[in-house]
Amino acid sequence: MRRRQLLKCGLFGASSLTLPGLLQMRSEAAVSSSERTAVILLYCHGGISHIDTWDPKPDAPIEIRGPFQPIETRVPGMVISELLPRQAAISDKFTLLRSLSHEASCHANGPKRLFSGHFTLNQEFKPEHPDFLAITNYLRWRRGRSLPNYVGMTTYGLEPGPVSAIGPAYLGNKYAPLPITGDPNTQNTLAGLQVDQNGTLVRRDQLRKELDRSRLNDAEPELVNEFHQQAVDILTRPDAQRAFNLELEPPEVRDRYGRTAWGQHCLMARRLVESGVDLVTVTLCGREAGGAGNNWDDHAVNCDIFAALKNRADNFDRCISTLIEDLFERGLDKRVLLIVTSEFGRTPRINRQIGNVTKVEQPGRDHWPQAMSILFAGGGIPGGQVIGATNNFGEHPIERKYEPWDMIATVYRHLGIDAQNVTVPDLLGRPVPILPQGHPIPELTRRA
Repeated sequence: MRRRQLLKCGLFGASSLTLPGLLQMRSEAAVSSSERTAVILLYCHGGISHIDTWDPKPDAPIEIRGPFQPIETRVPGMVISELLPRQAAISDKFTLLRSLSHEASCHANGPKRLFSGHFTLNQEFKPEHPDFLAITNYLRWRRGRSLPNYVGMTTYGLEPGPVSAIGPAYLGNKYAPLPITGDPNTQNTLAGLQVDQNGTLVRRDQLRKELDRSRLNDAEPELVNEFHQQAVDILTRPDAQRAFNLELEPPEVRDRYGRTAWGQHCLMARRLVESGVDLVTVTLCGREAGGAGNNWDDHAVNCDIFAALKNRADNFDRCISTLIEDLFERGLDKRVLLIVTSEFGRTPRINRQIGNVTKVEQPGRDHWPQAMSILFAGGGIPGGQVIGATNNFGEHPIERKYEPWDMIATVYRHLGIDAQNVTVPDLLGRPVPILPQGHPIPELTRRA
């Protein structure tokens, strides 16, 4: 059914079925939790240097290529940075998109552009349009589940989603993720989700306190209560307890991911999608990211970019490669799509400035949305691919240039959402297209 037909049908009769209701009924009737497509998004707030990770430029001058050497991967012709040897060993299981480009160059409008597909009108850390995760949550919303549709994990402040610049916007905080904040290695409490070794509920009042600290306290009281009840259900229903309880994992599996917040959150992400959660975000920031802001914003005034990258590389390489292998080993690679990204790349040319903390001259790279790389794995798509290319200095795409709406259209295709014909209501109830334009990237669509 085309969008015009849907709108026309919706005008006839108070009893007309709404689109969200239709999609909900269809999904519940036809697809079980074990068959529903899912997405895990690993987000590196600040901006990953594409040249120092997935798009090295060994033939460029030293002021472009940096100090790290390229290494061969399992896939002939695909080279990545020496910082990522574990990923190099499993490159046949993931695909690199090296030619995504956009125009939003700050930490507020960059995520909004990348995750909503819409052009941004301001640089405020406030969503203008719903991001694709919140829209998916809206379209797949189901009451009465012991598990939420959407979970956001982070140790970077208390934001439940990737960053405060994105979110459900005019759809309402009901469609924001359930927040999981905390380090599983130092406490057995994740946003108040505390269980003892037998999996029984303790300190239920802590749940309310943690939720009150989250951004949900800005929502209507009934929404806070709804999320509170949902979280209590997670604590009291056996299936939900199992999904969130990392103590049920063998110690060797936890060790394989790494006993870090990043590693254990990635393990939790696998457990959640395996249990039936549709959408999981993990923000790979916080203390383990280092740098001046505990993120990937590696300006020279913030940190020595190459020291920062080297310090976080083993953790980053381990948790991503282990998660990819785990998804494949458990047969989740067909229905779960893993995306690893930041909001933009970083300037090809290295600059040197006096550090705000170190007070010595050090190297850095600045914001660069003109070119960035994104890793995709699972989702039924073939691995071992490199899509697109940037020029010899990594400045801009010279092959297969794509924009954020193409990436989002690709994810919607995986989730079974018709991005060209689906709308959501804005604050006035007017239908707004979930994506202004864009088409799925052929190499990133499921193969029979």
